[in-house]
Formats: sequence, structure tokens, C-alpha cells
Amino acid sequence: MVDRRFFVNHGPFTANDLAAATGATLLNPVDGDRALADVAPLDRASATDVSFFDNSKYVDQFLNSAAGACFVRSKFADRAPSTMAVLVTEDPYRCYALAAQKFYPAPKPQPGISPHAHVHPTATIGADVSIGPGAIIGADVVLGDHSSIGPNAVIEAGVQIGNHSQIGGLTSISHAIIGNRVLIHRGVQIGQDGFGFALNREGHVKVPQLGRVVIEDDVEIGSNTTIDRGTGPDTYISEGTKIDNLVQIGHNVQIGKRAVIIAQCGISGSTRIGDGAVLAGQTGLAGHLKIGPGAKIAAKSGVMGDIPAGAAYGGIPAVPVVDWHRQTIALSRLIKTKRGTND
Repeated sequence: MVDRRFFVNHGPFTANDLAAATGATLLNPVDGDRALADVAPLDRASATDVSFFDNSKYVDQFLNSAAGACFVRSKFADRAPSTMAVLVTEDPYRCYALAAQKFYPAPKPQPGISPHAHVHPTATIGADVSIGPGAIIGADVVLGDHSSIGPNAVIEAGVQIGNHSQIGGLTSISHAIIGNRVLIHRGVQIGQDGFGFALNREGHVKVPQLGRVVIEDDVEIGSNTTIDRGTGPDTYISEGTKIDNLVQIGHNVQIGKRAVIIAQCGISGSTRIGDGAVLAGQTGLAGHLKIGPGAKIAAKSGVMGDIPAGAAYGGIPAVPVVDWHRQTIALSRLIKTKRGTND
């Protein structure tokens, strides 16, 4: 159950309301006026809840669910319980997410500047901006309309942040240009200098990092992620990309549109990641690589070379997934053979 101390439910909504909001089709128009009060998983839903069924592994839960309504693919629609309003869609999880957003829209920060914040007089503050206590807004910073800066965040001199962007508490941002509707969670560090040294036995000489971090519209960045600024070219994150918690992005990295980068990934400097690529958790990438558009890399992989567009790789070092599985099977057989020989 959703804890109402933390989340405000804006329901109820009718099945017709949810169909309109998600693009799903109501299988039986008679169910259109059915009132639905909340969202819930299949095995916990009641007659006033809406749920979704998107994985055949849970077919038994679907067949026995008490949910009042359910988003479901057309091939399963006729198997729904007779008490369920069926919302037909070929993307049930996405529709469920849109419905959940309707019930629980993200709270909007209250406009206003805390008396405990420090805002430099040369900063440009847009309309209806929220700045929390302890926040520091440096010289010549530009904050777009309806943006929000969380408690104890530091926005250093010259940074620009677009409209409707949200910066979480304890975040530090320097040397950055940030677009519209960007969501940056708590504790993110953006714009610090990259790890660049001219190595020598007499001592390592630091290379000045003279680039920026550019983040386009609709990007989301998870807590405690770090993004280094470039050495001269910029570190660049394109629109719609989603980055999880605890990700390290080195200097000069370029990430394409709508890429997905999951927790604890490390991306070394000057690597290029194509549109729609997916890096699963704890993936490590060497520097100066090219990851093609739509490529997928399995969790805990170590990537030492370029990956073509649309390819799936895994392992250490990462190889095509088919080869990785063959290696795993061969190693397993070798171990069994060795054990049999010893016996």
C-alpha cells in the first residue's frame, strides 16, 4: 500500500479517464464509468485498483487477480477475469506508468527563495523559481522559469539551468549548461575537473580541464552520480537520456539521445555512446571507445573495444553475448571434466 504520509493520491478516475490518458482501448465500453481509486500489483489489487500484466511469468496472478482494471496485451485480453475491466495495449507497463503518474503526479516545488539561501546579486532568476535553505547561487548564474534548487545545493558561477528543471539537495554544479525539464537527484556532482595528467617519472603534471558539461532537455541523473567536465571539448549528454545512481562519467564523454545507463557504471574519458544504447549495472568502459546506437551491454561487463550498432555484448572482456555464453558453457564443461579426472 502507498504510504499517504509521503504520496498524495489524486484519484479516483474512471476506466475511460485512464484509457484516454494512456492511449489504451477499453475492451468493453460498458466498463467505462467504473471508478478506480489507486494502482496496485496484480496479486494485491482490489476491485477499486488498476494493475498491469506484461510478463507471462505472472499469468496465474493475472488469471486470479481481483483488480478492478488491468492493462494487458490483446493476446491475453479474453483470458481476463470476468470482474476485470480490460484496457488493451501492446505496451502495458508504459500505460501503467502513465496511469500511476495520473494518480500520483510529481509534486511541484513551491516558488520562493529561502531567507537562508545565498543568491549572488548578478544571478538571473526566472519566474516562479524555488530555492531551498542553504543553497548557494553564484555570480552570473541563470535559473530558468519554474526551476527548483534543493537545500544546500551549490550552483557555481556562470552555470545556466533551463525551465522546469529540478536540482536536488546537496548537489554541486559548475562549468555546466543544463536544458529544460532536467531532473538531477540529490548529491550529484557535475562539472568538476576530469582526471587528466601528463604522466612522468618526475611527477604527474595536471592537464587543465577547459571544457564544460552540456546536458540537453529531459535528462534524468540519479543520486551521487559524478560527471566531469571536458578537457577542451565538452562532456555531452543528449536529450532524453536516463542515468541511474552512482555512475561515473569521465571527461569528454559524449552520450547520445535516450541512452540508459544503470547504477555503478564507469565510463572512461572520450568514449562515445550512441542513441538508445543500454549499459547494465556495474559495466566498465575503457576510454576512447565507440558504442554504437542501440547497443546493449550486460551487467558487470568490462568493455575494452568498440561495439557495433545494435549489438549485444557481455563478459570480461566483453564479447558478443552468444560467444560469452559459449565461453561460460565451455568453462563449465572443462571444470566438470577436470573434476571427473581427479576423481
